[in-house]
Amino acid sequence: MDYTYITLKLVTGFAGLWLTTRILGKKEISQLTPFDFISSLLLSELVGNTIYDKEIHFSHLLYAIAFWGLLSYALEILTFRVKRLRKPLDGSPDIIIEDGRINLKQMHHNKMDFEQLQMLLRQKDIFSIREVAYAVLETNGNLSVLKKSFYDGVTRSDLNLPEQETHIAYSLIEDGEINKEELAKIGKTKEWLLQELSSLGYSAPSSIPYAEWKQGEGLYVIKPVD
Repeated sequence: MDYTYITLKLVTGFAGLWLTTRILGKKEISQLTPFDFISSLLLSELVGNTIYDKEIHFSHLLYAIAFWGLLSYALEILTFRVKRLRKPLDGSPDIIIEDGRINLKQMHHNKMDFEQLQMLLRQKDIFSIREVAYAVLETNGNLSVLKKSFYDGVTRSDLNLPEQETHIAYSLIEDGEINKEELAKIGKTKEWLLQELSSLGYSAPSSIPYAEWKQGEGLYVIKPVD
């Protein structure tokens, strides 16, 4: 009887979860909002905790899934029809890079550091922040990027130009602090960096949110958004 009871609960849970997913609509994992993700975890936890509990009848499990699905569906309809509720319930995109400048307030608000930002950019095949005009952190955690016009457009093969050697960018300053390890990688010293900053009109690295160096292009400093 125990195996039969567990089987009935599993079938009920499987059918209930499948039906709830079909009603709420299809979404890829990358499209899930924080609420969608938490809702999925709680729903799976609800089913898992009731499978082996003899005191909970499978009809109770079915009711719990149906009621949870109803609440989720009601919230979807509410945010769809009442626009002013979308931002507080679903959140809103945040501009991390605006017109080539870093928005430190938005980075700190989203608990994002420069290593995480660079990782998200590399996933977009961008290995230097200097190439970015705008970067928007979406509500699902993805980063949408608009390149600067200089770095976007035709390729060298389109113009029948010879291939050039490719170099990676090294981040020398992050949040006003000098990255000594990256300086050592390019064979430069702190004194050299301070001199380069001085020639660009910066008195100290503490006022600079981010700076990188790339062979052939030199030092590039990003100003914060006012």
